[in-house]
Amino acid sequence: MPQISVIMPAYRVEAYIGRAVKSVLDQRFRDFELIIVDDGSPDRTGALADEFAAGDPRVRVIHQANAGAPLARNRAMAQASGKYFFFMDADDWAEPDMLGDLFALAEENGLDAAVAGFYIDTYYDETHFHRQLLNVPAQVFPSREAFRRAAWRLFDKNQLYPPWNKLFRADYIRENHIEFPDTFWDDLPFNLAVFRDIERVGVTDRAYYHFIRARAESEGARYREGMYEKREEEHRWMLELYAHWGASDPDSEEMLQRRYAERVVGCVENVAGPRCPLSRREKREKIREMLENPALSRALAVARPRSAAMKLLMLSLKTRSVSLVLLEGEFISFVKRRWGGIFAKLRANR
Repeated sequence: MPQISVIMPAYRVEAYIGRAVKSVLDQRFRDFELIIVDDGSPDRTGALADEFAAGDPRVRVIHQANAGAPLARNRAMAQASGKYFFFMDADDWAEPDMLGDLFALAEENGLDAAVAGFYIDTYYDETHFHRQLLNVPAQVFPSREAFRRAAWRLFDKNQLYPPWNKLFRADYIRENHIEFPDTFWDDLPFNLAVFRDIERVGVTDRAYYHFIRARAESEGARYREGMYEKREEEHRWMLELYAHWGASDPDSEEMLQRRYAERVVGCVENVAGPRCPLSRREKREKIREMLENPALSRALAVARPRSAAMKLLMLSLKTRSVSLVLLEGEFISFVKRRWGGIFAKLRANR
């Protein structure tokens, strides 16, 4: 039985899966299995995965009809035999000390989850990218309550949102019947379920995982229908989590409200951009809906934006001017398309 089960859903990533798999097989820690789930890929993704399995007994491939990454991960979890789970995307890559360092952190401290920093590599053409480091100071939390008091700092640095910067104790996941929900952006609800009642969490300030953003066909690079409704749902989840925790301190509240306001700005850009099929009148009505939401008023009253650019963006939201906010969204979309490097830096420093 391997110590770690690395779970990798894969769909239409024939140009990237080789780098991802090689970065796993090159780990200095050797006691793992790699389960690749070919999610009905129409390209050579599945064939490439089979080639890796033929050359290394630690690699196992599951082929299934296209059902989405959440169900692919759940199927792999059901068949995994490791003491810990690590979730990896097939178009990202990891540095060679990742599994070993996280395993040591988890074993030495009896952790349910070991959390590491990570990099966001935002490509704005084939060879140029902006690299953003996201991490927090190393700490092993002595209790559930200590983790909850400090969680706002981890949320603020994106440490608790993705599944792929963490080592999870498999029995903890199984005992609590936690699975990835069948929805887009399934990472957050999975992690909220994991951390809702978790006992033992440890964090390292080291970063190993490279999340690749801005691949042309990736989830984040296209118009998302229902994005605003999804962000509203996520905000409700976050508020419910903090209510369950009984954490109502000013720092946690400010993080929650600033997070919401920043995501409203992203929703405005999603609607205002040229990929959105809505008419201009429909765009204006959608933005009006966002501006008239009482949740936004609460967020803008509490949020303390960290950058000058975000302060300006939130000031425009406070005007409640549909025309001004639509113009703002169009400008953000223009910068995103025309000057990807500048947009990546502004986003990283928001």
